[in-house]
Amino acid sequence: MVVRHTELKKMEQLYEETGNRLVLLYGREGCDKEAFIRMFCKGKKYFYYHARKASQQEQCMQLGREIEKQYEVSLSKYNYTEFFNRIRSGNASKLVVIIDEFQYIAKRDEEFFKAVLKLKAKKLYPGPVMIVLASSSVAWAEQEFPERFADHMKKLDEKIKLDELKFIDMVRSYPEYSVSDCVKAYGILGGVSAYISRWDSRKDIRTNVCRHILSQDGYLFAEAERFIGSELRELAIYNTILAAIAAGHRKLNDLFLVTGFSRAKISVYMKNLAAFEVVEKVCSFETGGWENAQKGIYQIQNNYVNFWFRFLYPNLSDLYLMPPEQFYDTYIGPYLDEYMNRYFIQVCMEYLELLNMVDKLPIKIRKAGTWVGKTGNIDIIAQDSARNNLIGLCNWSKPQLTYDMCEKLFDTMKKAKLKSDHYYLFSARTFDDKLLQKADEDKRLVLVDMTQL
Repeated sequence: MVVRHTELKKMEQLYEETGNRLVLLYGREGCDKEAFIRMFCKGKKYFYYHARKASQQEQCMQLGREIEKQYEVSLSKYNYTEFFNRIRSGNASKLVVIIDEFQYIAKRDEEFFKAVLKLKAKKLYPGPVMIVLASSSVAWAEQEFPERFADHMKKLDEKIKLDELKFIDMVRSYPEYSVSDCVKAYGILGGVSAYISRWDSRKDIRTNVCRHILSQDGYLFAEAERFIGSELRELAIYNTILAAIAAGHRKLNDLFLVTGFSRAKISVYMKNLAAFEVVEKVCSFETGGWENAQKGIYQIQNNYVNFWFRFLYPNLSDLYLMPPEQFYDTYIGPYLDEYMNRYFIQVCMEYLELLNMVDKLPIKIRKAGTWVGKTGNIDIIAQDSARNNLIGLCNWSKPQLTYDMCEKLFDTMKKAKLKSDHYYLFSARTFDDKLLQKADEDKRLVLVDMTQL
């Protein structure tokens, strides 16, 4: 697994602080949360319980049995107050108490969180303790949990989210791959640790897609619908909406016309998908040209879900009958470069973020984004605190990034009412001669090719 140094350092700092601490640790399925917990607990006294999808009574019985087994005690009562009375570290060291997938308990039993707060307040186990409530439900951690226990959120000392891995982490994970192949793998898999660890960078992209995605026994064959269905009901409705977005129907009214669902119903389901980090609203960077920007645009946020609904879902019948290699060559290979444009922009944005961190840019970026116009887009807009702009243009699928593309960018910037003295031009392949000459003459233009990413 990729070591999450930043999050691990924060956990260690909380552990070293005096007094009891209560931490919420969460991330989506596949973020390697359990491996992270194992790494953090190394060399510490700890009690770990992984909650079940079970009734209130069954949950208590299972946790009680694990308390009895670990501490060699007999419990007279099976409740959370009694459980947290009987845990111990055995010496003066701080005890780490981890309740993993705690939402399965908290949703059914209000006494659980009350006992957690008593434990933190030293009303139960008297020794120093760090309590970690862990969850692989982002929607629960960010929305339901704060709403349900709003009166007690001030008792929470820290929220730590295990976000998806960055592109640079994928590059480090796949030493055999070129940067170009890493971009393709990132566009398909996203930054999900569990997906990345199964991918074999000793094999090319086509071989991996055929083996893990297109083969019916592949690890990722049914993963998109399984992931969506893990927390969201009525999969048929979600599939219909996601298929429409993947097909290019990205506005609420377009979805209404294509799906036949009411606008109110679509809005509710889109809200659920957004909470689950499957769909996101594309918000253009704020400029003076608001009247020329597109509004109310949605896209599938999750990389793998987007890949599934773009290439596999509309061709599902052939997916079951065609050999994987034939399916790839027919439906994926010819269109993959065009599909990757969006993800190349993300990679270039991350490149600029890294340069910004080490002060290697002409401005200090404070915020960044994209601009989606009615007649053209601006791939990257980065701005400092004085509202000086750095503009990025990204070319993945065309043979060359040309000066004509730059002139089109300049025209789009006028519509967005943007000006800049700094341009970073990214090309997956090469630049045309005119642009190379212009870059020699005009130092505002910085050319970046794949060897520099």
